[in-house]
Amino acid sequence: MNLPTLKQLRYFVALAENEHFGKAAESCFVSQSAFSVAIKELETQLGTQLVDRTNKNVTITRVGREVANHARQCIRDVEYLAEIARSNQELLTGRLNLGVIPTIAPFVLPSLMPRLRESYPDLQLYLREDTTQAIYSALMGGELDVILLALPYKLSNIETCTLFQDHFLLACHKDTHFLNPKNYRFENLPNESVLLLEDGHCLRDHALSACKLQNQETVSRFAASSLYTLIEMVDSDIGITYLTEMAKGSMILKHTDIKTYSLGKESYREIGLAWRKGSARSEEFQLLGEMIKLGHLEGAGSLIDA
Repeated sequence: MNLPTLKQLRYFVALAENEHFGKAAESCFVSQSAFSVAIKELETQLGTQLVDRTNKNVTITRVGREVANHARQCIRDVEYLAEIARSNQELLTGRLNLGVIPTIAPFVLPSLMPRLRESYPDLQLYLREDTTQAIYSALMGGELDVILLALPYKLSNIETCTLFQDHFLLACHKDTHFLNPKNYRFENLPNESVLLLEDGHCLRDHALSACKLQNQETVSRFAASSLYTLIEMVDSDIGITYLTEMAKGSMILKHTDIKTYSLGKESYREIGLAWRKGSARSEEFQLLGEMIKLGHLEGAGSLIDA
């Protein structure tokens, strides 16, 4: 079988990202004519059309998009093979691309990064913070190696490692006029009193589910674009919200008049790692998970002591 070369795959990934032969060829430091020949040879080898060509536009076909996604993964796997050889197969060395969602990043990364630098000085950790769907798409596209996210979330062709439970808390201004937090009931919330993040943030869906918000009329029509905006709105007593234990005692609530109240053991989300099924680096990801879990346990212990 005549298989595509790594060079052809790199060229096609560049074309899929640029959607322009000239720009893609320039990014690969090759002439446009040589680049075009390589793409045509790739199509011939695969027996399918990857690109629709017109005088002005380049459109990647449906099959081409799928090929590009797998090509990115192949390139990353080959790069990892080289990293293994250079590092004598030591774990958590070389480059690692980690995706993390915004409702986890500010609470986990500040303690994780110094720990990793001290324990694994040869690890080159590259971070991307984005919504769950965005980092999942980047993972499946080969741009990320592993993602740190909140579960449950609908995922396919991946392996997951659940690290710990992150329990939800009622969060409101200490003198809020919306409710008596010490006599809180889900069913007694005023209309439009609950502030949440906008669609696309899984914390919104998890809060609706875990906190039993079945009456949609209690949820405000105004949604926050970020966790920091949400905190500012609650601190101004525009409404109440639901945060998780990660936020309790963190800098995000410091210098605010927000107080938090337990909702019980049944209201929680799970924090975990996810990576592509069959990845050669699964042992590394498990080790990374242990580092994150250890930091969480130490942080939880310090809150109890406080």
